[in-house]
Amino acid sequence: MALRIYNTLTGRKEDFVPLHGKSVGLYVCGVTVYDLCHIGHGRSAVVFDTIHRYLRYHGYEVTYVRNFTDIDDKIIKRANDEGVDCKAIAEKYIEEFNIDMGRLGLEKPLVEPKATEHIPEMIRLISILMEKGFAYQRNGDVFFSVERFKDYGKLSKRDLDEMQAGARVEIDEKKENPLDFALWKTSKPGEPSWESPWGKGRPGWHIECSVMSQKYLGETFDIHGGGKDLIFPHHENEIAQSEAATGKPFVRYWIHNGFVNINKEKMSKSLGNILTLKEIFKAWHPEVIRLFLLSHHYRSPLDYSEDSLNEARTGLDRFYIMLDGIQKELKKPVVPSPAPPSSSKGGDKSGGPAAIENCRKNIESFQTRFEEAMDDDFNTAQALGYFYDLQRHLNSLLDVSKGHPTQEIASMLKQGSNHFSKMGWIFGLFREDPETYLSNQRREGLKRLKLSEEKILGFIEERNVARREKNWKRADEIRNELLSKGIILEDTPTGSQWKLK
Repeated sequence: MALRIYNTLTGRKEDFVPLHGKSVGLYVCGVTVYDLCHIGHGRSAVVFDTIHRYLRYHGYEVTYVRNFTDIDDKIIKRANDEGVDCKAIAEKYIEEFNIDMGRLGLEKPLVEPKATEHIPEMIRLISILMEKGFAYQRNGDVFFSVERFKDYGKLSKRDLDEMQAGARVEIDEKKENPLDFALWKTSKPGEPSWESPWGKGRPGWHIECSVMSQKYLGETFDIHGGGKDLIFPHHENEIAQSEAATGKPFVRYWIHNGFVNINKEKMSKSLGNILTLKEIFKAWHPEVIRLFLLSHHYRSPLDYSEDSLNEARTGLDRFYIMLDGIQKELKKPVVPSPAPPSSSKGGDKSGGPAAIENCRKNIESFQTRFEEAMDDDFNTAQALGYFYDLQRHLNSLLDVSKGHPTQEIASMLKQGSNHFSKMGWIFGLFREDPETYLSNQRREGLKRLKLSEEKILGFIEERNVARREKNWKRADEIRNELLSKGIILEDTPTGSQWKLK
């Protein structure tokens, strides 16, 4: 099955055929660096990090470019509010961005250009648009005329006449049309500015991505990505100015990820429900966040809630418990395989030959099924479903083995563990040593419950005494008391063990 991608431009899934064989150009709109990153930024970053990884897994050589917008009205306002220059604000939040994305386990793009480092190229592109009649100057400002670009609206599927009739654009008497957008802005007193043929000023927002993407990937390249909120006007305007200047198609495949809602409400500053990644990291392991973000298809909306994060944490814990079990099992000496049964009776029971064969088939087909899911427009939700399915089969093998692995079972456990390592890399999951992860999670869990391990062991010892004295009532009371605190007791041949609920 060939890789198929939903192309926002055409509104359908298409076979992915790169422009230059196995070389792929990927550009993703980055952040405007005036504040901390929130969960919406995190979703887009994880989505395109996963796409980047999967393309590499597929054997493509990917030139991945993600920009920083380091000059903007919001940056200027933040700088004025804090009494510093814009460069200081930009550098501060670029550093914070890198810290957050590092914690999420993102691989850095090959190129991370900044808008302010490409002003000459922006001036050159604006000059070309002026020469070709697509742009006009008004008192030091330069605007792109959307009416002069016949395909305007083709990405967002908007009709220009309808947009003009219902335009909710700030009135600017300098514009020929309310929908025209700024390519160059005259600088106000105290604002950063650069010399240009139209006087001192700074670039508009949209022009920077056309310049930076084409500088590093060429006039036409394979994939451009970003959040759905960028389809209009940002990406629509990128297409208009790029294709008007070159006369060539700008991007072949447009990929957009869905929005993140908070407890079923749109995330917005007006509602006061913006969740920064730094806040989220205080309570949740980064891999829990990645698992949660990838548990839905990238184009679908995603609802962030405590329940959904708890579900992801439970799922991740179970994966690591299984991987820890496999590690420990594979350290044990291999025993001879038992002789085959004299008859087929009981063959379908748990642990019987048919059950083990079923596990083998699941393990051997996993990579194919995983790739089929990811080849279908990067369906991470379906691919994760196969991880959960594989986990069940590997746990079954651990139950059969019970500390005495045969060569057959050891081989299957190792193959299954390798799947988690190889395909888990694509999702940025299962990167920690299982024993270390579980130990840290146990410690963090006790901190949340405001309990200490010493206190729990004290309860267990008291219960052991009650059991030796056949005081079953008191033993049950202690078990229930621990359960009410979030601790589950399990009685094993080697003594009572505890785990977090």
